[in-house]
Amino acid sequence: MWGTTKNLLGRNLKIIYANKHIQVLPLNNLALGRYLSSSNDKNEPNITVVDRQCTEKDFAVKEAINIKQTARKLKVICALLGLSVTLLGTFMIIELQKPEEVGSGIPKWKTYIKRLLKQIENITLFIQEPSRDKLLPDPVKYPYYQPPYTLVLEFTDVMAHPDWTYHTGWRFKKRPGLDYLLENLVDLYEIVVFTAQPGMSIFPVIEAMDPKNLISYKLVRDSTHFVDGLHVKNLDKLNRDLSKVIVVDWNAECIKFHPDNHLNVDRWQGENDDTVLLDLTSFLKTIAHMEVEDVREVLKFYKQYDDPLTEFRRKQIQFYEEQKDIKQEHGRLSKTTPKFFSKLFNYLI
Repeated sequence: MWGTTKNLLGRNLKIIYANKHIQVLPLNNLALGRYLSSSNDKNEPNITVVDRQCTEKDFAVKEAINIKQTARKLKVICALLGLSVTLLGTFMIIELQKPEEVGSGIPKWKTYIKRLLKQIENITLFIQEPSRDKLLPDPVKYPYYQPPYTLVLEFTDVMAHPDWTYHTGWRFKKRPGLDYLLENLVDLYEIVVFTAQPGMSIFPVIEAMDPKNLISYKLVRDSTHFVDGLHVKNLDKLNRDLSKVIVVDWNAECIKFHPDNHLNVDRWQGENDDTVLLDLTSFLKTIAHMEVEDVREVLKFYKQYDDPLTEFRRKQIQFYEEQKDIKQEHGRLSKTTPKFFSKLFNYLI
């Protein structure tokens, strides 16, 4: 059976059906062997590998063509962008920087350059310096109440800790004791949040953390002074008496223009057992109740310690123990001295 079929296929046959105009041409035995022979299975893996190699080669060719097309498009885009910048710069020089000096004797080309450099300087100052000369409005007058001191708080890692994940995006965790601090200091301090974060993203977060509106003002990135790649808080534009201003921040570089007004605190990373704001509240209440004339003297004293609030707490405990001993001594004295001298001793201590 196979011999007959092989003989028929080996001939150069041309069968023409005149009525249907169908022509059957001879076929290659090697090619037909793949489709007609069920016994020649050893050739199939070789042909499959060849097909795979051809497919990979076609894919590589198409990939190379796509890379060339992308590079060509990128060149066109860069050329158009460069042309646009050139045209825009030419327009700014010719139209926007027209010299106003008439009859000054200065060459026209020099006036163009001078005015262009002046414009660049103005743009640079706009980026570097705060957006306004007075960051806070003038203190209110009597009969309205103006707290005697101003407390400036950094938001990031002092009031709250930002955290970002793929599933939730940005979230902010409130530092333990923040509500306690705001509620206890609102009558003693004008509370101001001053941060380098953009206002559009940070304003809603601050409002959510302060539903009682205990924070008086919020200052963001446009209120900072951009120096050496860092946003610095320039207190000269705060419009407040600097002898009554305390800035709480973990980064001393952000307050390098006025280091005497800076109170350093530990940077919070989200720990639940943190008590820094509780100690800070006690420290600030003590300053207000003692009616300190210049807070910079107190801050300068505590600046010599690595952890000012821990040192304050230690001194506070020591003071309470001394007062306790004095009261005990006064109690023993009152039993052996007349009542008048007892009152006098109580007044002196």
